[in-house]
Amino acid sequence: MWIKLTLLALVALAGGSSAEQARFDNYRVYEVSIDTDRQLQALQQLEQNSDGYSFWESPVQTDMRLSMVVPPHKFAHFEELTTALSLKTRLQIEDFQKVIDSERPMRDRRATFGWTDYYTVDEIYAWMDATTAQYPTILSGTVFGRSYEGRDLKAIKLSHKAGNPGIFIEANIHAREWISSATATWLLNELLTSTNAAVQDLAQNYDWYFIMVANPDGLTYTKTTNRQWRKTRQPVNDLCVGADPNRNFDHQWMNGGASSVPCSDTFAGTAPFSEPETRAMANYYATIASNINIQFSFHSYGQYLLTPFGYSGAPRPSNDADLQRIATVTAAAIQATHGTRYTYGNSAQVLYTTSGSTVDYFVGVHGTRLGFTFEFRDTGATGFVLPANQIIPNGEETLNGIIAFVAEAKVLGYV
Repeated sequence: MWIKLTLLALVALAGGSSAEQARFDNYRVYEVSIDTDRQLQALQQLEQNSDGYSFWESPVQTDMRLSMVVPPHKFAHFEELTTALSLKTRLQIEDFQKVIDSERPMRDRRATFGWTDYYTVDEIYAWMDATTAQYPTILSGTVFGRSYEGRDLKAIKLSHKAGNPGIFIEANIHAREWISSATATWLLNELLTSTNAAVQDLAQNYDWYFIMVANPDGLTYTKTTNRQWRKTRQPVNDLCVGADPNRNFDHQWMNGGASSVPCSDTFAGTAPFSEPETRAMANYYATIASNINIQFSFHSYGQYLLTPFGYSGAPRPSNDADLQRIATVTAAAIQATHGTRYTYGNSAQVLYTTSGSTVDYFVGVHGTRLGFTFEFRDTGATGFVLPANQIIPNGEETLNGIIAFVAEAKVLGYV
């Protein structure tokens, strides 16, 4: 009976048949180091048959660290597991629900859209539409597709004049990374309203393309049902829903750092572009790729600035020395803002192997010269559940980083 009930609960949670928000009272989050093949294989098996565990990063290789969410009924088992495998662990969060509860302030529902809270897809889209109406001569909106559940996939373009070099930003492709879309909307607002000369230069002399919410179904699910959800929402089978959209692009698909197991958080999909969201983004990017000089993917967490390529055995791009030089000055500008330290370098070496990602696709297929991934705050104290009072500081340091990035790219002749 217990097995049947657990199975039914899994089906309900995966399929979204219940609108009740999942709670994580007394769940702990541990940082775990993977040092041996035996540890890697054991954790991969555990991810596939989780029985209550969840992973913030999938175990894809040795010499990596990941975060595991451990439910109360698994505390004793987790201790046995760490002893048997000689795992090095560190307690990150004592009670995950308390972190979730402190993520958002009590909001006055009459308040206007701002950057002291996180918003739903509908609220973000309404702000985008209202802002476009407010600045009709320089902003234009595009619906470039539909999600699996039928939501619009929207882009917004800022352009003061023809012939500007282009900068493309996509955010919230991973559903639980709320800070990514919050930072993207804050950045657009600054480009529209700032009196800072450096920001005005960016706004007037570059065309900006934003996808604020690349995975609207997933973001909605994190709001209504499970704050930890990462993937899209297209069913794979009776038990498993969604693919990791940042493993689903058709460049070196399934060549490391992705899973073929449908319930895995890094499931790469049944085929490249199996998800309507990724197919639509790729098609949209193809229409503007010739205009794009710089491409940013906004993610969280870890405080990284990552360069391509990420797949197994990947060569460095031919301009890798320039990429690292730009990353150096960008990280310095970020740190100079609020003291936040970013680690930078090749994504496979600095973080872990990935394949089928947006950055690798845009650089590898379309030849975009400067493709970078931002992994925003923090380094694990709250993980994906970054308190809303950090939205503006995160935005400020990101903007200063981008100012330095573009200035260095200009010196090197990329814009």
